[in-house]
Amino acid sequence: MRCPNCNSKDIGKIGSHQFYCWGCYIELTVNGDKMSVFQVEEDGTLSSLDDLFYDESAEQPEIHLN
Repeated sequence: MRCPNCNSKDIGKIGSHQFYCWGCYIELTVNGDKMSVFQVEEDGTLSSLDDLFYDESAEQPEIHLN
């Protein structure tokens, strides 16, 4: 899997469907073939970045976990 933000392969698994990119410090949640992207705030909360990565009229890209 590559990060949709920085294209890094330095992705760590932090939960059953959650991943963290050590290249750009974002969290990824994978649910089936859909992925959500979050910025981790200073207080530990997550802010969705999906509106920056995905056009609402378009389908989200298919995810392949290796």
